[in-house]
Amino acid sequence: MTKQPAQKIAVDFRQLSVLDKILYSLGVGLGSGLAPKAPGTVASFMVLFLAPLWLWLGIGATIISIVFMTVLGVWICDRTADIMQVHDDARIVWDEFAGQSIVLLPLMALNQMHWLGILVAFGLFRLFDIWKPWPIRYADHQLTGGFGIMVDDILAGIIAAAVLYAGLIMVIDYPGI
Repeated sequence: MTKQPAQKIAVDFRQLSVLDKILYSLGVGLGSGLAPKAPGTVASFMVLFLAPLWLWLGIGATIISIVFMTVLGVWICDRTADIMQVHDDARIVWDEFAGQSIVLLPLMALNQMHWLGILVAFGLFRLFDIWKPWPIRYADHQLTGGFGIMVDDILAGIIAAAVLYAGLIMVIDYPGI
């Protein structure tokens, strides 16, 4: 399902357990999903500040971290949607954290982690996440729950990463292009 516009469903934190408060906070991207305009874009931009952490960890540990973020994200997004009583609300942005992180992997693999590469990775992820070409659109419309919330952004991240990787290879191998 395409993300629904942020609906003003009040979440009463007094009624939530400590675990649900933590899951909700992660689900809304530590507040980035509460941005009044373009919460997915705001969350994706926040991920760019993880680039130094990913570089420090190295590509292997970064991949493991992204897999962990994705698996955990199914639970986080599912529980956050339950708390909000809405499926895939625009405020749920943990999926952007994982998807945008995937697009940074080609930059790491090809030693091209610089501000221009990071901005191109950001733009490509947002393009595919918003446009949702097949198979992203198919997953978005057919899958439900936390898994459905996560999968379209993971696919957008993988496709954007493939496009970025191909573009980087062309620029590196054929610098006159």
